[in-house]
Amino acid sequence: MRKGNYVLIIVLIFIFLITATIFAFLYYEFRRPPAVKANSYLEIDLTGPVHEFAEPEFWTNYFLGIRPLSIHDLWQNIRKAKAHSRVRCLLLRIGYLECDWAKASEIREAVLDFKKSGKKAYAYVEEAPEFDKEYYLATACDRIVLHPLGWLGVNGIGGWVPFVKKGLGKLGVEVEVEHVEEYKTAYNMFTEEEFTPAHRTMMESLYGDIFGQYVRAVAEARKKTEEEVRQLIDQGLFQGEKALQAGLVDDLLYQDELEKLLLEKEKKLERIKLSEYDKVSLSSVGLGKGRKVALIYAMGPIHSGEGYYQTIGGRTLSRWIRRAREDRSVAAIVLRVDSPGGSAVASDVIWREVALAKKEKPVVVSMSDLAGSGGYWISMAANKIVAQPQTLTGSIGVLSGKVNMSAFYEKMGITAEKLTYGKRADLFTTFRGLTPEEKEFLKKEILWIYDRFLSKAAEGRNLSKEDVDKVSRGRVWTGSQAKEIGLVDEVGGITKAIELAKKLAGIPLDEDVRLIIWPKKISFFASLFGRKEAKISHPLLSPDMEKLLLIFRVLEKEKPWAIMPLWHPTD
Repeated sequence: MRKGNYVLIIVLIFIFLITATIFAFLYYEFRRPPAVKANSYLEIDLTGPVHEFAEPEFWTNYFLGIRPLSIHDLWQNIRKAKAHSRVRCLLLRIGYLECDWAKASEIREAVLDFKKSGKKAYAYVEEAPEFDKEYYLATACDRIVLHPLGWLGVNGIGGWVPFVKKGLGKLGVEVEVEHVEEYKTAYNMFTEEEFTPAHRTMMESLYGDIFGQYVRAVAEARKKTEEEVRQLIDQGLFQGEKALQAGLVDDLLYQDELEKLLLEKEKKLERIKLSEYDKVSLSSVGLGKGRKVALIYAMGPIHSGEGYYQTIGGRTLSRWIRRAREDRSVAAIVLRVDSPGGSAVASDVIWREVALAKKEKPVVVSMSDLAGSGGYWISMAANKIVAQPQTLTGSIGVLSGKVNMSAFYEKMGITAEKLTYGKRADLFTTFRGLTPEEKEFLKKEILWIYDRFLSKAAEGRNLSKEDVDKVSRGRVWTGSQAKEIGLVDEVGGITKAIELAKKLAGIPLDEDVRLIIWPKKISFFASLFGRKEAKISHPLLSPDMEKLLLIFRVLEKEKPWAIMPLWHPTD
C-alpha cells in the first residue's frame, strides 16, 4: 500500500474520532437531566397533533431535542411530577388538539391522578373558538384561566359526513365493496350517497354517547346540572367576561397575572417546560423500579411484514410480543392499541402471538382512540381489555372490494386488452367491474373469515358466537358501550391497564414496576439507514383523507380487510 493511502486512512480515522467526540458531547449536553429547582411548576403546552407514542428517532429526539406531543410522554411526565417533591403544581396551556376524545380523556385522567397528591393543576386558554374536547380536558384542573379577550367555544360535537359516490361517478370511477355486515360502513362514503339506516343508527349512537359523557363530566366538574351545561353548549361562544359569568372559567388573567395566581402560598415558583422535564429519569423520583412489565405500542393500520412508525407490521409486532413472552424477567404484557384495523391475515398473525403469550403470562390490552375491526382482532385474546369511555372499538366484520375505473379510462381514451391465465386472474383489475358471480364469490370468502372472527372473539370474551354476532356485524361501539355488552372489561387508560396486569401477575398494587417499552429507541446509524415512515401528506388533504390514503398504500396488495370507518364528525 502506498504511503499516501496510509496518510489518507489516518486522516479519515482522525476526522471520524473528532466527529464522534463532538456528537457525543452534544448528545450529552442535549440529554443531560436538568436541575429541577425547589418550588418548580411543570408547564405543558397542549397544542397541535398528539401521537400515541413519539417516533424514537435519533436526530429529532436525542440530538435536536425535539419531540412531538405523545400520550406516552405526557402520561409518564405527569406521573413523575406527581411523585416529585420539587414540583409544586401543573400548568396546562391548552390550544387546539389534533386528536380524538379518548386521547383527551387519557390526559384528563393523568391530571386527575396528579391532583391526588394534593398538588394543584391549572389550565390557561388564550383563545379557542372550537374547544369542546379541549374544555373537557381542562375541567380536570382546579382552575381554568382565560385571557380577558379570549373566545371560548363550547358549542357541542358534530359535523357533516361526506359521501363522494356521485362525484366519483362523474369521473367514471366506481368503488365496489362486499362487506359483512350492514354496519360495516368503512367505505360507505364511496359507495353510498347518504346514510344507510344502519350507518345512521351507529353514528347517532356513538356520538350521542360521547356527547352525554362530555356533558356529565362538565356538569360534575363545574358544579352545574346537565341541563345547565346543555343550555350553555347551545349558546356556544363566550368571550371573556361572559365565559366568567357563565361559570365556564374561574379567572380572566394576562400572563403576568397568571404567574401571580400560581404563586399562592409560595414566594417564588420556577418554571420547567415539558421538553426539559422529559430528561428527568423515573428512578430519580422513586419510580420505574420493581418487576418488569412490557408496554408495547401498536399504532396505525395493520399490514403484513415489517412495520413503519405509525403502522403495525404483523411481523414486527408479533416479534415484540414474542420477545416479551420469552423474557422470563417480564412479569406481564400491556399492549397499547390505537388502530382502525387493516389486513385480516396480519391481524390474525398478531392474535396468535397474543394467544401464545397469554398462556405464559398476563396480557392486558389498553385501547386508545381507535381499536376496532383488526384493532379489536389483535386485542380479543388478551386476559383483560381496558378502553377509554370514548374509544371507538368493536367493528367486528370483514370487507373486500376494488375500484372499477373502466368508465374513467374510456373518457381518457385509455384502452387495454385482456390477457389472463386463470379464471380469476383479473378479479381485482381496475379495467372492469365485478360480475354477479364474482360478487357472490367474494361475499362467501369474507363470510368465512367473519365466522372465524366471531369464533375467536367468542372464545376470548367467554361468550357464545351467537351473542357476539348480535353486537358485531361491523358495528362500532364506544368504550363505555363495549363494556356493557362484554367486548371490554374495564373503562380506563394506561394506568388502569397496568394495575390489572400487576394484579394478574401477583404484584402488589402499591409497588411500582419497571416498564420495558417497545418500539425501542432508534440508534444514530439506524436513523440514517433504517426504514423510513410510511407517510402521505399534502396541503389539500384533510387528516382523515391522509389516513385513508395511507391505509390504501400499506394494504394495496392485501385482501380481505378488517377495517373500521375512519371519518367521524367530532374534529
